Amino acid sequence: MKPSHPLPLQPRRAVLQGLLLGACALGLGLPPAVARAQKERPQALPRPITPRGPLDADERNHIDVFKRVSPSVVNITSLALQRDMFSLNVSQVPTGTGTGFIWDDAGHVVTNFHVIQEASGARVTLSDQSTYRAELVGAFPDRDLAVLRIEAPKGKLPAIPVGSSRDLLVGQKVYAIGNPFGLDQTMTTGIVSALNREIESVTRRTIRGVIQTDAAINPGNSGGPLLDSAGRLIGVNTAIYSPSGGSSGIGFAIPVDEVNRIVPRLIRDGRIERPSLGIAAGTRQLQEALKLPKGVALLRVTPGWPAQRAGLQPFARAAAGGITAGDVITAVNGAPVEDFDDLLNELERFQSGDTVTLSVWRSGRTRQVSVKLAAGEA
Repeated sequence: MKPSHPLPLQPRRAVLQGLLLGACALGLGLPPAVARAQKERPQALPRPITPRGPLDADERNHIDVFKRVSPSVVNITSLALQRDMFSLNVSQVPTGTGTGFIWDDAGHVVTNFHVIQEASGARVTLSDQSTYRAELVGAFPDRDLAVLRIEAPKGKLPAIPVGSSRDLLVGQKVYAIGNPFGLDQTMTTGIVSALNREIESVTRRTIRGVIQTDAAINPGNSGGPLLDSAGRLIGVNTAIYSPSGGSSGIGFAIPVDEVNRIVPRLIRDGRIERPSLGIAAGTRQLQEALKLPKGVALLRVTPGWPAQRAGLQPFARAAAGGITAGDVITAVNGAPVEDFDDLLNELERFQSGDTVTLSVWRSGRTRQVSVKLAAGEA
């Protein structure tokens, strides 16, 4: 609904003049005092324009980044099936909008998984307002990322420049381009407010290393690019912290290093197949009760899988009623893991068939164990 604006009240003098002019039209003469007042009114002319001078460096950079990158930013409309209750005809109707960006000239478009979650289809609108039906190539809900593909001429598919997130610093200037509230091709600016934040994905998995920014991000910005001052992709805007649902200066973006690792695998395989050790992990309560170090305490080791072949042992109840000491995985290739979520994050960096070195604690001693990863999810 368009906002309503009350009409301005006309000054009494203007109303009187209107009546007098109407009287003239009817052939009535103006009183001499009124005619004299009108002749004495000053002539009103438009004000001369004051030259503004050149744009400053910041403004020129804002404009340049928008001109270069906005053609790579797209609007995504999610669709759902709807059956007409009278004709029983089935059609696809819009259910929501979000943002995405062009990954390559093959037509791959990156967005958030939650933008297309539960949709039966999607339409992608390019910056020139041409629209294409999209197909889902692959998704990784644990990182709230999805890849779509459209059939469009290569000349309409400028790939977004990709930067790095590992060397970001708090205070760097950033830009967000997206479609807040359906207002396409909107640009906002801010800074990197914090690094290494944690947010929860739609699967309730923790997404770590997230970028926090105060650039205005609102519903509809989801899936759009967060850019550095050089116009390079440094993150995918995915969430805001706001009790009201509007921008409150706290937005979050998935770091581009994670995006650049996941997207090629989604394009190639359609999904992320996490390599497996073949284990089940104990609970945090178990670890605290047994006074174990931080890590992943093994509750079960599947026969024939990598962990069992490497000689790892689970904690188990002894025949006499006590606990038989098992293993706690504390690091993968030297990267510490404090819980099962950490372990999954580290394993996602590898593929089945890769060999990794696990740091394994048992009964106060730590050893290094080489394990060849298998395909699977457990």
